[in-house]
Amino acid sequence: MTPAQLQVLAVAVVVAAACAVPGVFLVLRRMAMLSDAISHTVLLGIVLAFLVVADLRSPILIVGAALVGLLTVALVEAVNRTGLVREDTAIGLVFPALFSIAVILISSLAGNVHLDTHAVLLGEIAFAPFNRFTPFGVDLGPAALWVMGGILLLDALFAAVFYKELKLSAFDPALAAALGFSPALIHYGLMALVSVTAVGAFDAVGSILVVALMVGPPACAYLLTDRLPRMLMLSVGIGAASAVGGYWLARVLDANIAGAMAAVVGAAFGLTLAFAPQRGLLAAAQRRRRQRWTFARQLLLIHLATHEGSASEAAESRLDHMQRHMRWPAAFTARVVQTAADRNLVVQRDARLYLTDHGRAEARAAAVR
Repeated sequence: MTPAQLQVLAVAVVVAAACAVPGVFLVLRRMAMLSDAISHTVLLGIVLAFLVVADLRSPILIVGAALVGLLTVALVEAVNRTGLVREDTAIGLVFPALFSIAVILISSLAGNVHLDTHAVLLGEIAFAPFNRFTPFGVDLGPAALWVMGGILLLDALFAAVFYKELKLSAFDPALAAALGFSPALIHYGLMALVSVTAVGAFDAVGSILVVALMVGPPACAYLLTDRLPRMLMLSVGIGAASAVGGYWLARVLDANIAGAMAAVVGAAFGLTLAFAPQRGLLAAAQRRRRQRWTFARQLLLIHLATHEGSASEAAESRLDHMQRHMRWPAAFTARVVQTAADRNLVVQRDARLYLTDHGRAEARAAAVR
């Protein structure tokens, strides 16, 4: 690989890691769509800051973007608090309005400047190695790598310093407030971090990939673990692996790199959704299948226990009668009976079923449940 290709991969991995950290807490708070809103509306902050400082490289642009990100959150919450619309509707109302203002300002006041919506939305990470960080004339590599490296460090420090507060406010905001924490302060701090991360990644990957990396890997990790530290590590790992995989997919297909990375994130989520050990669709289907057989076996035991010792026991314990009574197919009935017999719950003699002591105990326990 050439040095430029290695630098593209390094930028992609750092961006993925930086997006994954705040993304975990957005997913846990069920606020994933706010990342989409913020990643678009911060364009307004960039434009307004540019109109003030007239310098695309000024750090004031990041400050302006972060402030508009917070404004987005405040407006969404203000609309939602009216009780007239739901939160998703509030997001759908606020972010197009702010984004459209940014588009109007760009077209009317910054038309002769290299600042456009296409660059913000799609980005082009392949150009990252050409924008160098050269303090005092010393070439230290791609500027995007330094910017996103700094943002990744900021994200990690924020998560480490406020870990307890973030965890508590994500799972139980009422308890956090009762213990003296400020859920609102943590909330807006997190939103500011999301804004800074989004605007820092604009130049390299565009807002579409920012949303994919901020939501996709944490959503995968959420399906794979119940522990927050492991979820953070898995999110960073899945995001980095998706970035690398997307880069090579783009090379094979000769396609847009950011688009390929977003596609790999989507594929990773699809595979996780299907095959996650506890929460995946396959695991859920197997669980429903086991529950079906367990319920049928318990129903059989309760039926036998109900009629045991009664005048109707001889008829009710016959296989052909139970099959008609419970409306089970013959093959299904045979399998339920065989499973119960294998577990020493029933014994079969002369086309009749008899409960064992173990079967009676399980029948009583099932009836209580």
